[in-house]
Amino acid sequence: MTAGSGSGSNAAPTIAPNLEPNSDRPKIERLLIVRLSAMGDVIHTLPAAQALRAAFPQAMIGWLIEERWAELLCVPGTPGRGPRSAQRPLVDWVHTVNLREWRKSLLDIHTMQQIARLWNDVRSARYDVAVDLQGAIRSAVLARWSGAGVVFGASESRESPAGLWYTRRAIARGVHVVEQNFSVAEAVAQRTLVMPRPELPRDCAAEKRIEERLAGTEVEKFAILNPGAGWGAKRWPAERYGHVARALAECGVGAILNYGPGEETLAREAEEASRGAARAMKTTISELIVLTRRAVLFIGGDTGPMHLAAALEVPVVAIFGPTDPARNGPYRTRSIVLRNPASETTHARRAQADEGMLEIGVDAVVNAAHELLKDGAK
Repeated sequence: MTAGSGSGSNAAPTIAPNLEPNSDRPKIERLLIVRLSAMGDVIHTLPAAQALRAAFPQAMIGWLIEERWAELLCVPGTPGRGPRSAQRPLVDWVHTVNLREWRKSLLDIHTMQQIARLWNDVRSARYDVAVDLQGAIRSAVLARWSGAGVVFGASESRESPAGLWYTRRAIARGVHVVEQNFSVAEAVAQRTLVMPRPELPRDCAAEKRIEERLAGTEVEKFAILNPGAGWGAKRWPAERYGHVARALAECGVGAILNYGPGEETLAREAEEASRGAARAMKTTISELIVLTRRAVLFIGGDTGPMHLAAALEVPVVAIFGPTDPARNGPYRTRSIVLRNPASETTHARRAQADEGMLEIGVDAVVNAAHELLKDGAK
């Protein structure tokens, strides 16, 4: 059981396009970031994107992202392009794709029209540089098809063939994935950059909705407990979250069980085990951002909501099984990572529970929560 933390790192120099006269630094006027999904991975990309924004303050920056994760960049209903604001603080242009749905009806005329509309949208931006921070074949192809003259990507991409579509390759340095993304940004900028804090949209309508929902709970000080995760091996038993909620209630901390699509059963099991100490709450991404900003603690596994909590500097008790917390743990926030040495590091999407993770007991999680809450009260 270890405390998690992280810091930025420098990337190897790389050749960059459009050098200014008498300068070894690139001049980029239009830059496209490609990171399609998923929630945690997009959040891990935000520091790199913000560093590029600082390095090229006058540049028009766009982002190509899956539609279901666009709320991490832009409040619903806000125009996807135009002057930046609190509702769209980072990028000038948000381009959304819906690859999952498009694959189901690729030859449908409506799908083809959506793809054509997107691609006209992307190419009309006339990007100088595209940066693939996903490292998948599909993201590399999309970056190349954007029409950008230069396409950056990591020299050791997640899917090796992705490198075939890059014109510039950067050595991704660092242990944590945030550091690796950041080092690619430094390669694009050809300079050492300062690791920024992620900036997420502020949704006034979502804030009002969460305020109303919390008013009905009589909960003022609360922790978010997240029993879900991408696959079974990353999930700590749901009923144990209920037991943790009961222990937190004894010290005056309420518990809200966050859950997403397909996680209703997990939330119900945890809620029943809590004996009234926890309340399940399904939220949109914008609402989850608001809710997390108000939380005093987050408890959960390696999943998007945990990385959101870390990005918002909420203390985290992270319960890890098969994934490596050195690479994927809570980054740059007060945290305690619980992981049993018996857990084997693998990204295989196994449905069955991780045996090592099952050895992490309720008492260990509660003690970690108390330690973080105590430190935060100082």
